[in-house]
Amino acid sequence: MAQLNLVQAVNDALRSEMQLDDRLVILGEDVGVDGGVFRATEGLLKQFGPRRVLDTPLSEVGIVGSSIGMAAYGLHPVVEVQFSGFLPPAFDQIVSHAARIRWRSRGRYHLPLVVRAPYGGGIRSPEHHSESPEAFYAHVGGLKVVIPSTPADAKGLLIAAIRDPDPVIFLEPKHIYRAFRQEVPEGEYILPLGRAQIAQEGDDLSLFAWGAMTQIALAAAEELDQAGISAEVVDLRTISPLDAETIVASVRKTGRALIVHEAPRQGGVGAEVAALINDKALMSLQAPVLRVAGFDTIMPLLQLEDYYLPDAGRVVRAARRLMTY
Repeated sequence: MAQLNLVQAVNDALRSEMQLDDRLVILGEDVGVDGGVFRATEGLLKQFGPRRVLDTPLSEVGIVGSSIGMAAYGLHPVVEVQFSGFLPPAFDQIVSHAARIRWRSRGRYHLPLVVRAPYGGGIRSPEHHSESPEAFYAHVGGLKVVIPSTPADAKGLLIAAIRDPDPVIFLEPKHIYRAFRQEVPEGEYILPLGRAQIAQEGDDLSLFAWGAMTQIALAAAEELDQAGISAEVVDLRTISPLDAETIVASVRKTGRALIVHEAPRQGGVGAEVAALINDKALMSLQAPVLRVAGFDTIMPLLQLEDYYLPDAGRVVRAARRLMTY
């Protein structure tokens, strides 16, 4: 198996699927000649040509709107939006049209569309480049929302998203695009959507995370282990639909739950996970559910990102509160 970082795994998934399915087309700003702003589509124009890898005008509403038409009439478009903060111009197309095609047509049409976007902070980007908007799209019926946390997951989940008959928002944590390498299976490799993964087994408390925060949760779990606290790390992988079975089973096992995400705390996906735990595993809890999250404000610039983003220290302190409740 090849040793790839996350952005290379995304490229590998796209290349693999384009070889298998000549209906698959890639659209976006600078995805062709330049290979994308983070080089996730590098080399695909040369291999597959300009009819399948399309550099578009700077218009997210046009890119997504055109792709909806393509998908409805038989193509399999994969859209790259340069940063998740640039998705709002296409919000109406995604929410009012892509997410509703199956319902609106009473099942006559489906929409195999993937919208990829780098998301999250940690790379010192300017305004509109560091948001974590997963909760917006998780609230919309008809959309799936997927967030990988490792190179292998990025490939397996992206291929599953491409093959899904309905639209998928695929958010890629750019903070870990090149942070580490991992063995990634070659060729066809699929991970089912809607399934969480136990990234680390534990007995004393459950840490729930996704995207770049999974690595933070794992680092915190390692520090907790040195203090004799066994933390189970659950990587949700798919924000919508949530894997309720795995979440509930973990809490019933450990009796304590701590949710970690970099999006603002208020209205975040962590609140839904906490509500699910209260609904399904309340009698197993030995302490209240806690959340470690970003703050309820716009992502700050430059060095203040380090204050805004959860780190292992914040997670460890919250875990200790749970253990001494």
